[in-house]
Amino acid sequence: MPTSRPARQTALSGTHFLDGQFLVAMPGMADERFARSVIYICAHSADGAMGIIVNKAATDISMPDLLVQLDVAPEADAIRLRERVGHMPVLMGGPVEGRRGFVLHSDDFHIAQSTLIIDDGICLTATVEILRAIASGEGPANAVLALGYAGWQAGQLESEIMANGWLNCQADPSLIFNADLESKYERTLRGNGIDPAMLSASVGRA
Repeated sequence: MPTSRPARQTALSGTHFLDGQFLVAMPGMADERFARSVIYICAHSADGAMGIIVNKAATDISMPDLLVQLDVAPEADAIRLRERVGHMPVLMGGPVEGRRGFVLHSDDFHIAQSTLIIDDGICLTATVEILRAIASGEGPANAVLALGYAGWQAGQLESEIMANGWLNCQADPSLIFNADLESKYERTLRGNGIDPAMLSASVGRA
């Protein structure tokens, strides 16, 4: 995984590459797995796209329990972990590689050859080293763990946007790390000047 990204390219099938932006599922989203989803796009190029759903919780798992299950921290540290990382939600990041962990985090933490710098001080790291750092209290100031990711093949995301499946808009870094998952969908829309009550399946891209 690269440690930096090239300058944003200007056009792909008439659209900008969207890394560092939010995708918001439109009311007409046919795939129930993505209904009312807010996805942070981590990588987008002519070869396809990858992103993390940031407003849906993984079921029946907490961050302290996950760290113990992955042998990142001993079970004896469970109480300490609840105090340190109990507030950190575990997200259902997407349907691809659902057992693999991806950490979106602030740019005050970096692992050479493993951390992808995305945009606006947001990074992605997918190694166990960052989980160990989080467990020990030496990780990034802001972080969220996602299990799995959303992926698109070349041209697929562009086609879905043109078909009004998604609305792309500016990402708010503070929303990525906010633990109030239920409100993220409407807050993302309102933050981009869109009234959720007025949104319909016929609305185009922002």
